[in-house]
Amino acid sequence: MNNKLLFMSSVLLAPMAGVNDPVFRRICRRFGADLSYSEMVSALGLAYGSARSAELLYIDDMEKPLAVQLFGKDPQVLAEQARLLEEHYGSDLALIDINMGCPTRKIAGKGEGAALMRDPALAERILRSVVEAVSLPVTVKFRRGYDAGQETAAQFAQMAEAAGVAAVAVHGRWAVQLYSGQADRQVIGRVKAAVGIPVIASGDVYTPADVRFYLQEEGADAVMVARGAQGNPWIFSALKAGLGATPQITLTERVAVAREHLCGLSELFPHRLAAMRKHIAWYFKGIPGAVAIRQQVNNCLQLADYLQLLDDIQSGRFNR
Repeated sequence: MNNKLLFMSSVLLAPMAGVNDPVFRRICRRFGADLSYSEMVSALGLAYGSARSAELLYIDDMEKPLAVQLFGKDPQVLAEQARLLEEHYGSDLALIDINMGCPTRKIAGKGEGAALMRDPALAERILRSVVEAVSLPVTVKFRRGYDAGQETAAQFAQMAEAAGVAAVAVHGRWAVQLYSGQADRQVIGRVKAAVGIPVIASGDVYTPADVRFYLQEEGADAVMVARGAQGNPWIFSALKAGLGATPQITLTERVAVAREHLCGLSELFPHRLAAMRKHIAWYFKGIPGAVAIRQQVNNCLQLADYLQLLDDIQSGRFNR
């Protein structure tokens, strides 16, 4: 498929570590996300045969094809793992994305993620190596710049384009900001003017209006929804319906989706059930009794505990 058509006005579920389990991705796709991304997967972890890394690559039938995001700093390791992924998954993969934007100490502190923005020569070697290793589209996600006040996104995008990537995804914060403050949305327009490949916008997307701003005002080819989708897969259906905002979701709808997520995750990866604590907090954020729900979910240990909590929420116990 033509790369421009692949991303034209698409709304994507962004890669989010510790959030994008297969059940959550499946729910978001059902509600209208055009493409979902895996959690960040360590190329080195795959090379070492890490069970945890392999687990992150589970693909549900309802979300095919999936975009897989790899991170690392060794061009050969990244290229080889991308090649093996394409060989194993074939048409179940939409693209390989290389993370050059994660700002956390755990990633950037090791010279990976956003740290690669400080070493564009190495970043270019990585991208060229991966592009040459696979026939799938290769994309790269990065930030406005690493240090505050030093915007390098446009130049970085030009480097990536010259290396052969199919598209770039740009988050409007500095790496040193982590996730604080606000994203600079206008950086998307500046990057768009600098390259001829599709530009995907990322940063502070919480409403359908935010998506439309990036598409219509900044000329983005696609938009990634990250924190705006946490506990709110309905943002995608609101966009598909042409609404200006996500409508009020009933308590019954919230409980039904939370229950689907919980039971699906329990069936697939029961050892990851603790992750439902944050998801349930997100599903019921802002409703009466949300604080009590957050407190109670932290006491949940087994599937039965979570199911009882959802029954209590549905009964209105936390609204009294």
